[in-house]
Amino acid sequence: MNTSITKLAKSIRYVVAASVTLGSVSAVTPAFAQEEAASIEKIAVVGSRAAPRSIGDSPVPIDIIGADELAKSGNTDMLEILKGTVPSLNVHSNPISDAASLVRPANLRGLPADSTLILLNGKRRHRSSVIAFLGGGINDGAQGPDISVIPSIALKQVEVLRDGAAAQYGSDAIAGVMNFVLKDDAEGGSLAVRRGEYYEGDGTSTEVSGNVGMPLTRDGFANLSFQYKNVDATSRSVQRPDAQAFGEAGLNVANPAQIWGSPEINDDITLFGNVGLDLGNDKEFYMFGNYSERDVRGGFYYRNPHTRGTVYSVDDGATLLIADLTPGPVGQVNDGLGLGDGIDCPVIPITSANVTSQQDYIDGVQNDANCFAFNEILPEGFTPNFGGNITDTSLTIGTKGELKGGVLEGALYDLSGSVGRSESNFVIYNTINASLGPDTPRDFKPGSYIQLEKSFNADISKLVDMGLYEEVNVAGGLEWREESFQVVVGDEASFTAGPLTSQKFGIGSNGFPGFKPADGGTSTRRNYAGYVDVEAQVTESLLLGGALRFEDYDTFGSTTNYKFSAQLNVTDDLSLRSSISSGFRAPTVGQANVSNVQTSLDGGVLVDSALLPPTNPISVELGGTELQPEESQSFTLGAIYTYDNFFMTVDFYSIDVEDRISQSDKITLSESNKLALKAAGVANVDSLQQVSFFTNDFDTTTKGVDVVANYSADLFEGDATFSLAYNWNDTEVTKFSAITGDFKVKRLEEDLPNHRGTFTWAQAWEEVSMFTRVNYYGEYQGVHVDYDATAITADSAVTVDFEVSYFLNESITLSAGAQNIFDQEATRINIPASQGIPNNNWGGVYYETSPFGFNGGLYYVNATYNF
Repeated sequence: MNTSITKLAKSIRYVVAASVTLGSVSAVTPAFAQEEAASIEKIAVVGSRAAPRSIGDSPVPIDIIGADELAKSGNTDMLEILKGTVPSLNVHSNPISDAASLVRPANLRGLPADSTLILLNGKRRHRSSVIAFLGGGINDGAQGPDISVIPSIALKQVEVLRDGAAAQYGSDAIAGVMNFVLKDDAEGGSLAVRRGEYYEGDGTSTEVSGNVGMPLTRDGFANLSFQYKNVDATSRSVQRPDAQAFGEAGLNVANPAQIWGSPEINDDITLFGNVGLDLGNDKEFYMFGNYSERDVRGGFYYRNPHTRGTVYSVDDGATLLIADLTPGPVGQVNDGLGLGDGIDCPVIPITSANVTSQQDYIDGVQNDANCFAFNEILPEGFTPNFGGNITDTSLTIGTKGELKGGVLEGALYDLSGSVGRSESNFVIYNTINASLGPDTPRDFKPGSYIQLEKSFNADISKLVDMGLYEEVNVAGGLEWREESFQVVVGDEASFTAGPLTSQKFGIGSNGFPGFKPADGGTSTRRNYAGYVDVEAQVTESLLLGGALRFEDYDTFGSTTNYKFSAQLNVTDDLSLRSSISSGFRAPTVGQANVSNVQTSLDGGVLVDSALLPPTNPISVELGGTELQPEESQSFTLGAIYTYDNFFMTVDFYSIDVEDRISQSDKITLSESNKLALKAAGVANVDSLQQVSFFTNDFDTTTKGVDVVANYSADLFEGDATFSLAYNWNDTEVTKFSAITGDFKVKRLEEDLPNHRGTFTWAQAWEEVSMFTRVNYYGEYQGVHVDYDATAITADSAVTVDFEVSYFLNESITLSAGAQNIFDQEATRINIPASQGIPNNNWGGVYYETSPFGFNGGLYYVNATYNF
C-alpha cells in the first residue's frame, strides 16, 4: 500500500473485510462540498478485504456519492437520485406493470435488477418480495432488493462498484455492487422539509425527514433517521378510441378511462438506525436495521364492455355473455340451459355502439330477472386499480475487533448475523369476480408474497510478512444463508369459482386473481460458502489481488468462482488497472416456485396468462426445466489519471452471461394443455390463453466504457467543481431459443440507450451555492404495451437539473430547484403508419421505455435545519 493508505489503516482500529472486494475507485465529487473534497480523500470501505482504500488506489472502478450530493435532488426516490449520478444505472417508470409498479427494478450496466448485489454497511441486503412479472423487457421476472426504502438523509455515502464481485460476495454480483453506508455521527443532526410538483400540476410530493446522532454511553453512538412522504399519482394519458366511442354512445365513461402514469404513494414511512459501541480491548459491537412501510396504488387496463372475454362477451368478442340465474333442480345455478323454469336466456349479438340500447338486450336481459349480464351493473366497462401495502424490515447485529495472542495475533475479525423480511400485501380495487355474478365484491385482497432471509458471516483478515514491498493482506471467511419465499392465500372471493363458472364467466378477481390454498405455502433454500482473498503490494508500483469462493446450495448444487485484479502505477499521475473474474447468480426461491395469473396485452389484445413454476408438467411439456444458476465471465481494463485538482478514470468492461434467467415468451395453450391444467387443479383455465415460466434460455455479451472526470478550481470568487460521467453500453443476445421470442431479444438489446452522460457544475460561495447537471440520453427503442408493432427508434434527448441554496445562517438552508427544468418531453407514441393502429389506441401519450421518465419537469423547494 502507499504511505497514506498505511497511515489510514493504522488509524482505523477495526477494519475488517467489509462484505465486498471492490478495488479502484473513480469519484463522483459531492456537490456543495468543494472545500472538504479538496482536503479529504474519498475512501471506500467496500472493494477490499484490507484497510479502506482511497478511490484512486484500487484495481476496479468505484463511484463514491457523498451525502451532500444525495441531498441535491428534487426527487425523493433513491433510485432516481442514483440514476442522475451513475450513468450506467437505468431506471424505468413502470405504469400498468402489476407488482413492478410497486417496487421498481433498476439496471446497472444493462443487466437486470437482480444482477447487482446490494449491501447495507457492507452486509448483504435482502430481496424484495416483489417479482417483476411485467418488468419491461430487461427486468421481466427480476427480483432484486427494494432500494427505494433507503432515505438519503440516513446515508454517509453510497459506494458503487462497477465490476463483477461474486468471488468476494457470492450470488448476484455480476453487474456490480452498491454499498449504502449509514451515518455514524454521535452528535448533531438535521431536519428537512421538501415539497415538489410536476409542471403538469400533478405528482405532488411532500416529505419530512430527519437524522440525529447521539452518544451511546461515552464509548459509542446511536444514529437514527426517519423519512415520511406522500406522493400523488400522475397521468400522461388521453382517451382511448373505444372508450371515446362508448361516451359518444351515451355511456358514462371516465375520461381518460385508463391512466398511464406514476402510482400514488401514501404514508411512506421509513426508520433507520445505526448503533456502535466500543467494548474495550480492541473490540466493538454494532447493530443496524430498518422498518419501512408504504401504500401504493396505480392504474390498470380498461375493460371494454363489449369485448372483454369471460366478463362481457363470449370467446368471439361479438356476442354478449349472458348468465341464466334460474336455480337448477338441486338449488345450484344451472349451466345456462334454463332448466329451472324452462326459459332460455337469449343469444344477443353486439350490433351497435352500445349494446344496452339494443331492443333484444332490453327485452332479453334488462327486463328479465332470470338473465344477467355485467352490462346491467357496469354498462360503461371498468378499470381496476392495482396496489398494495409494502413492508420492509431488517436487522444486523455483530462484533468486530482485533485478536490477541496466538498465531492470529493482530488479525481483524468480524462476526455478524442478519435477518431481512419483505412483505407485499396486494390489493385490487374496482374489479369483479365474474363467476360470482351480481353478488361480486368490487375490491379484493388477492394475497401476499413474503421474502425472508437469514445469514451468518464470519470474516477474518491478517497482514502477513512475505518479504514483499508491504505486508500481504490475507483474508478468509464463511457464510451461511437461508432464503424463503412464502405465498399467502388471498381472501376467498378473490379466487373462488362462483356459481357462474359453468357458464364461462371468469374465476377470481379480474386482472389479478387471488392465490388459492393450493398456491399457498413456503419454499426454502439454504446455502453455505467459504472464500479466501489475498491482496499484495508486490512492489511500490504494483498491486495484485486474488479471490476464490466456493458456494454450495441445497437445490442445484455447488459453484466455484474466482477473481484476479491488478493495478500498476506507471507514473505518479497515471495508473493502469484490470480485473478478470467469474460469477454467478442463483435463481431466487420465488422464481423457482411461484405461480401467478396476470392480465396483460399481447399483440395489442388484453389476455389472461398463467406464470407456472418451471417444473410444472405443462411447463415441462413446453420446454421448461429446473432452473440453474446464471454464470458469467467479466473483464475490465482501465486507467486512472490525476494531476493537481483533476481526476479522471476510463474503464472498458466486458460481461458474458450464460443461461440468463427470465420469463419465457407467452406460449398459446392448446386444448390438450388446458385439459392437463384442469387435471392439475389450475383454476380459470378456460379464460387462460397463454402460459409462461422462468427459464435459463439465453446468453448475452455486454460491453461498454465508463469515463469519469472531476476538476475543482476557484471560480467567480467561489469554489467550483466540475464532474463529467459518460457510459457507452451495448448488449448482444448471442444465443436464445424459440421460447424467448424475437421481440424479447430486441428489447434486451435495444430498450436502453447505448450512450448516457452527465455534466455537473457545483459552485459554492459563502452564503449561496448552486448545482447544475446536464443529462444526455442516447437513442433507445420506444416500446408501448410490450407490443412489437408499436416499436420505433426514439430520439436522443438532453435534460437539465438545477438547484440553488441560500445559507440563511449556520443552521438553516433554503433551497429551490427543478429536475428537467426545461420540461424536455419523452418521445411521443408514434406507431408506424403501416401498422394501422391509432397512436392513442391504449390511452398512452409517451413511450414508457423513456430513460428519463415521461412525467416532464418537476420543481421543488426544500428547507433544512442543521444542529
